[in-house]
Amino acid sequence: MHFIPASASWLNMVARFFRNITTERLRRGVFTDVPERIEAIDEYLVQHNTNPKPFIWAASARDILQKIPGQ
Repeated sequence: MHFIPASASWLNMVARFFRNITTERLRRGVFTDVPERIEAIDEYLVQHNTNPKPFIWAASARDILQKIPGQ
């Protein structure tokens, strides 16, 4: 098991992605079985990846590390 901090900045992007897939594809959807839901997720991923937009970090590693106490 590997514990990660709940405030890790990269987790914000993961949470945001799951929020988007939930609101844009899964919520209010009607799925009669698990394979239907998997197919809906796969379709969302294909659509989402047709026009990918990379996330560009605004802060440098040095700036982030300086905010950690004891660094």
